[in-house]
Formats: sequence, structure tokens, C-alpha cells
Amino acid sequence: MPNFHVLDLHFKGYPQGIGAFAIPHENGVILVESGPGSTLPALACGLERLGYHLEDVTDVLLTHIHLDHAGAAGALARRGARVHVHPVGAPHMANPERLLASAKRLYQDEMDVLWGEFLPVPEDRLVVPEKDQPFTLHGHTFVPLDTPGHASHHFAYLWNGEVLFTGDIAGVRLPGSRHVRLPTPPPEFHLETWQTSVEKLLRQPAKTWVLTHFGPVDDPQAHGRRLLEVLDSLNHLLERIMPQNPDLETLTQALLDWTWEIGREDGLTPEEHHRYEQVNPTWMSALGVQRYWRKFRAAS
Repeated sequence: MPNFHVLDLHFKGYPQGIGAFAIPHENGVILVESGPGSTLPALACGLERLGYHLEDVTDVLLTHIHLDHAGAAGALARRGARVHVHPVGAPHMANPERLLASAKRLYQDEMDVLWGEFLPVPEDRLVVPEKDQPFTLHGHTFVPLDTPGHASHHFAYLWNGEVLFTGDIAGVRLPGSRHVRLPTPPPEFHLETWQTSVEKLLRQPAKTWVLTHFGPVDDPQAHGRRLLEVLDSLNHLLERIMPQNPDLETLTQALLDWTWEIGREDGLTPEEHHRYEQVNPTWMSALGVQRYWRKFRAAS
């Protein structure tokens, strides 16, 4: 397997919640994901352990522009890095006002503490790869696979034909567990599109998938099949409860009960369930599910 390094950003003080992934080359280092602005010091420490500084980052490959994946990209761009991002997400990296206003509605007073500073990326530092077309950086080949479902502006990066950096489209799976969670935040969660994207991932040759939440998965085919099972289970749950038009509190509790049930099937302990909630809170998933149903399913 090609050489890369997992940088644990210790989001909110917890290990193995958000990762960034460093690929060294002769002129510096490529990062897949930047993490949020609040974890920039942890990113700097992780790079320093490898013998690099923030200024040595030549390129940042963002899977998508959510704050936990892209928040520190502007700070790295101002130190000289190029930022590679999906064409739908690129305008929001250059002018993040709407993105930040939407996030502020979700996180309110916790916005700054959780995510820190989100600096715009200068337009001359933005690179927009062509969907599904290989490109080469410093001797490394990447294929930016267009993989919507979690977000419309989502890439998964196939690296040198062997490793797939999946962002959020492969879900959340903490080390040592077979349990897979679905991050379904508003406003762009779309269940059927997500299923299609997972099927696309399963057709790739990669022997290892690398999840931003969190780390390498060495059984990608089994992981992908489990992910499709969870998506199918969620669909059945929604078909059962959403025609009753539950309020958000009722929907959140139903999703929490559902995640507990799946967790028990996977042998999850209460402590592990709590860790998953820290990484992927059910209340946010409920907001995305509610919006998806009302926009795409209730009217059909």
C-alpha cells in the first residue's frame, strides 16, 4: 500500500473523531482534508511529528466543504497551498458567507468554539478537478470520484489505484468496530443518490478505504455492503414513520432508537455508542432526514 500518514486532529479533545491524511513527496506534503479551523494547532503538531510545517503543505484535497473537512483550508492556502475541491463547492470556499450563515443557524453559540476560523481561499489558490478524471500531483495520481448523497459537492479520491479516501460517503466507522453510522446533515442528504455513490465505490479497485471519521478500513467490500444495508434499513424506517409527519423531537428519538438497534446488532457498547454520538450527533442527522423527506418524498 502506498505510504500515507493518519493525522488525528483530536476534535473536541476526543481521539479518532476527525482525521487528515498526509502524503509526503519530494517538495513537501499533500493533505487529504484540512480539518476545521479549531484543530489547526493539532494539524500543525501532527505534521511536525513527520518533519513538516504548515508551510510545507503544497496541496489540500477536500472531499467536500463541510466545516469539519474544509475549515482550515483557507489558512493553509494563505501559507501557499493549493486547494482542490468539487466544482459545486469551489465558489463557497472563495466566498464562504452563505456556508457560514447556514452553519451558524445549526450551531448557534457553539459555532466558534467547535469550528474556529474559516478563512476564504484566494481564487488563485483554488483548483477544480474534472469529475472522475485522473490528475497527477508530485508523482501521485488521483481520481476525484463524484459521489453525492451526503453532499452534492462530494469527491472521494482514488489514490494510485490502491487507496480510496472516502470523505463522508462511506459513513462513520470508529477503529475496532464494524458498526457504520450515516451522517445525514442538512441540506443535501439524499438517500437514493447515496446508495448509487456507494455502489460506485464498490466498483473501484482500492484494497483500502480511508474514512475521515475515522481511518483506514481494510475490508472495503464488507464495509460497503454493510453501508448499503444501513441505508436500506433507514429507508424502511422512514417509510414507516414519516407519513405520520412527526415533529423533530419525535423523529430524533426514532432515529436514536434505530441507531441503538443497529449498534446492538454490531455488538456496540454504550460507551462506544456515546463516542459515535460525539462524532455524528443524531440531532443533526434528524434535521437532514426531515428536509430530505419533505423535499423529495412527501410530494411524490
